[in-house]
Amino acid sequence: MTEESVEFAGQTITRAELIYEGKAKQVFATNDPTIIWMHYMDQVTALNGKVKEEYAGKGALNSRISNLLFTYLADQGINHHWLGSVSETDELVKKVAIIPLEVVTRNYTAGHFVSRFGVKAHEKLEPRVQELYYKSDELDDPFMNDSQAISLGFASRQDLSTVYALADQVNELLVAIFNKINITLVDYKLEFGRLADGQIILADELSPDNMRLLDKETGKSLDKDVFRQKQGDLRLGYQDVLNRLEESLK
Repeated sequence: MTEESVEFAGQTITRAELIYEGKAKQVFATNDPTIIWMHYMDQVTALNGKVKEEYAGKGALNSRISNLLFTYLADQGINHHWLGSVSETDELVKKVAIIPLEVVTRNYTAGHFVSRFGVKAHEKLEPRVQELYYKSDELDDPFMNDSQAISLGFASRQDLSTVYALADQVNELLVAIFNKINITLVDYKLEFGRLADGQIILADELSPDNMRLLDKETGKSLDKDVFRQKQGDLRLGYQDVLNRLEESLK
């Protein structure tokens, strides 16, 4: 991608060097040291990146869904990194130091939880389950408990308390909005980062790439499981989610 500039909040923001390329996004520095330029790619992956395909327009769908959900959470008092969109696939976010831990919230049984504990899929979990994973593609994002995370220096006990509390608040709000549009939020992954002053805020993205979403009437998957299980074109489900969110949040 070539260098590009946009006018944002009264200043010119220029995309600079590539900092990081993940499975679905590219992250660029900008001329403002407090702002990062994020680009959503059309790539979709499974098995922690071992299987890859291109789906034209998928990046734009994820970006629009994520932006809607971040805006919704901000309106409910959740502090996060999203600042605004600059194109269908690109957005500006606050620069944070990502905590190398993923918090998975499970409202229903699915995925590894089913195979690990030998339970039926899509059974409601009371109370909801929170799991911690070490964010490492090389190690396939292994499960990690609190004491391991603290001992290895990834987070303090207070950090984890803050992260879990934020995840609970986000879960309550996301479950509510998805229930409103007749979708079950089965489980999903959240990431968090620290601002320069040390404050921990929500980061990364909120999209069907990192959520399991089921239509309440049909039970049909509206997320990346469609790709994982070779059920067809995942963009159809993503577009459905976007349409429902836009109608509800407009």
